[in-house]
Amino acid sequence: MNTVQLVWKNLSRQFGSVFLSILLTAFGISILAVLSITGETFEKQLDNNSKNIDLVVGAKGSPLQLILSSVYHIDNPTGNVPLNELEPLRQNPLVRLAVPLSLGDNFKGHRIVGTDSSFLAIYETSIHEGRIWKNNYEVVIGDAVAKKQQLKIGDQIHSSHGLSKDGHHHDEHPFTIVGILKHNNNVTDNLILTNLESVWDVHGIAHSHAHHETAAQREQRERQEDREETVKAHLHHHGEDLAVNNSAQNITDAKEQHDHDHEEHGDHEHEEDGVFVKSIGADMVKQNGLEITAILIKYQSPAAIGILPKMIDQQTDMQAASPAMESTRLFSLLGVGIDSLAILAYVIMVIAGLSVFINLYNALKQRKYDLAIMRTLGASKTKLFAIVLFEGLAITILGGLIGLILAHLALYYISNQTSQSADFIEAFRLHPKELVFLLVACLIGVIAALIPAVKAYRTSIAGTLSNK
Repeated sequence: MNTVQLVWKNLSRQFGSVFLSILLTAFGISILAVLSITGETFEKQLDNNSKNIDLVVGAKGSPLQLILSSVYHIDNPTGNVPLNELEPLRQNPLVRLAVPLSLGDNFKGHRIVGTDSSFLAIYETSIHEGRIWKNNYEVVIGDAVAKKQQLKIGDQIHSSHGLSKDGHHHDEHPFTIVGILKHNNNVTDNLILTNLESVWDVHGIAHSHAHHETAAQREQRERQEDREETVKAHLHHHGEDLAVNNSAQNITDAKEQHDHDHEEHGDHEHEEDGVFVKSIGADMVKQNGLEITAILIKYQSPAAIGILPKMIDQQTDMQAASPAMESTRLFSLLGVGIDSLAILAYVIMVIAGLSVFINLYNALKQRKYDLAIMRTLGASKTKLFAIVLFEGLAITILGGLIGLILAHLALYYISNQTSQSADFIEAFRLHPKELVFLLVACLIGVIAALIPAVKAYRTSIAGTLSNK
């Protein structure tokens, strides 16, 4: 009978105590593995999702909630802000990028985000297949969305109201997939992107195409404003202080209205030159009351850190929240619980080691006669030492393997409970740290079996048989 067979036979004779030792080892290893893998993955995702976002502007409320909803997409928004707040931020010299977000719907748990092309720039991603949206009800989906839901370009999807997949379905407004993002290892993999107009249309919010500008549209508007200023200056030169508009009739109407206001209110109500030359899009935004959920900002220079957040908080009805600060605060809060669970896991591992030691020590007392007989039959002291040591290793290695299986099942459960838009845990991917956990289990087994193995090595044939 070889060593492996002897070890298996010895362990099977003490099934109850051996099973308890295996179970304790498994629980300790599984807790350590879950904490380690989730903690490492979570921290990496915090960095990946917010590395280019210096500030988030949104409705007043909890800054942490604003960050979680707008950057990590794992909470409800704090509210909405007027769309006309977007352009002043884009024009601010301290701002490099200002990206609008409009939330409110989802597809099977994946959040549908109304935005513009600057969203791809701030997350440093691009279209892997297809193209970006050009018309309303066209969407670009993340790589993970395409794989999980088995979607391809040309497929149509129906959104659900709210941020839960159980919300009311908007069957009358299907979205057509026109592009798929490249895998980016951040939250964009699990999002569905479209333009702001589509989000408003789905909810029956009236709007005009002039209210929201791309870079090209903004340049066109500025050129139009320059032309208007030129026309106004020309008219003013001829003694006509008129409001410039797109037609001669509108110009005449504006002049008559201005003259009427002048007569009614007196000279103290004179308007400044150029006050009637306005952005038509801005007027429509104010009239329609269009709103967005949040604005993601990337600073132009480090000087903005001390100026922009304070300016927004003091001079507007919005709040500014820093992803770096709020993420650090969140991780520090979670760290207390994680550290407590890690301490519990280490305590369980120590108890498992003691259990293995007691189990082998007691078994050795019952088997000392068998060991003496083995010695008389030619077994060496080294073989007896190895048998007991292998028993300790077998218990803890088996417990470690079961613990890793339990850990991956727990990760799978956690992954299913989180929002699809924040699904960043790869439950069944092997992590390098798992080998470390198996080595820890082996070390516990060796240490626990060392004293019983030495005792077996020192077994006295004559003394044991004579006492029998």
